[in-house]
Amino acid sequence: MALWEQAIGPSITAALAEAGVLPGAVQGLGISGQLDGCVPTDASGTALSPCVIWMDRRAEYETADISAELIRRRTGIVLDAGHMAAKIRWLKRHRSDTRAMRFHQPVSYMVERLTGIAALDPALASTTMLCALGARNWDRELLDQFEVNENELPRIADAFSCAGRLHTAGVGLTGLRHGTPVAVGTGDDFSTALGAGLVVPGPVSVGLGTGEVIGAVHTTPLIDEGGLVETHAYPAGGYFIENPGWLGGGSVAWLMSVLGLSSPMELDNLAAAAPAGADGLIFLPALSGAMAPRWRPSARGCFYGLTAAHGRSQMARALLEGCAFAMRDVVTRLDEMGVGADPIILLGGGARSTLWSQIRADTANRKVVVPPHTDTSPIGAAMLAAVASGALPDLAAAAKLVGGTGATFLPDAGRSAIYDDVYAAYRRLFDTLEPIFT
Repeated sequence: MALWEQAIGPSITAALAEAGVLPGAVQGLGISGQLDGCVPTDASGTALSPCVIWMDRRAEYETADISAELIRRRTGIVLDAGHMAAKIRWLKRHRSDTRAMRFHQPVSYMVERLTGIAALDPALASTTMLCALGARNWDRELLDQFEVNENELPRIADAFSCAGRLHTAGVGLTGLRHGTPVAVGTGDDFSTALGAGLVVPGPVSVGLGTGEVIGAVHTTPLIDEGGLVETHAYPAGGYFIENPGWLGGGSVAWLMSVLGLSSPMELDNLAAAAPAGADGLIFLPALSGAMAPRWRPSARGCFYGLTAAHGRSQMARALLEGCAFAMRDVVTRLDEMGVGADPIILLGGGARSTLWSQIRADTANRKVVVPPHTDTSPIGAAMLAAVASGALPDLAAAAKLVGGTGATFLPDAGRSAIYDDVYAAYRRLFDTLEPIFT
């Protein structure tokens, strides 16, 4: 967490310099960040241990006596060790030396460090397994299940509301004026879609960051009986029905390291040299557990089909295709639930890849749109800050100021037919390996 605190000031300074804006002109501050991280703090809000981050599933045993059906029905999410409640229980059982006064998500941790106020928005609260779907307070039965006290958690307030104002320590961390309003903020799954202007039902949002997050805004709190997607409160109202993701961009970074590549463009160039289907090589994107076609935390990634004829190009292509196949799993489920519509909107750093964008269109056999600004999570945070500070009346007004027309990718019928066959093989591979995972 010290790294977060050390980074916020220089990041703000650089952004202001690029925009040609003085610190005193800033009317409000908004923060977005990873979901499902867990930060234990003392009474002063100081972290007592490193954050247990979203991909950390050490708390498997802490979910063993909890009813998956209860969690699905009450919260709309999947019983999983990645969620915050299991991590709190693990910290209490295994790190009693921390004697935490409060458990934070990363966003609420930073908000308290800047304002002295501990607040969490309903969207982030809905990811914890401690908040009933549609509720605006912590659920007593769920708290008891995970042995958590309500006073150990931040209060719940709208993401676009003002959590508090920069105090002296917050000024020191940010370089902004004392008393600047700070929004409650939200998780990056939600701020990424929000920053693309998605405030009402419409396209499917695919965020290609370190993790790959796929979801759509919906008016009704539908619950996926199969448990592939989760249902969360959404900062602009309604619900965000999503799969919270696997290592997408993280898989790219891993393969870059393995192959000694210096940039994603190098990996793209390698992948472009291989044909659709990667000459029979298939990649299973489960480097931190599988989230599609089924949640299997113990799953592990693999390349299948390797021969002496395969090389770096086929590995690069197979990795991009494997992540796209997992996306297809989720998009298909959303279609079955009547959630989301054409087109797919690609966001995040991975959306800068023209090749990956085309692969997505071909594997899903639907139109893909890449907006002019793909790093939309900070834009979503700025929208929350604008409303919290009173600069804008609501998120609908903020959404009218973002978006825009970018690149469009249409599916190629020939490649889509190839990918239908390879996707079927990818699914058979998962089904075959699943007994090994468990």
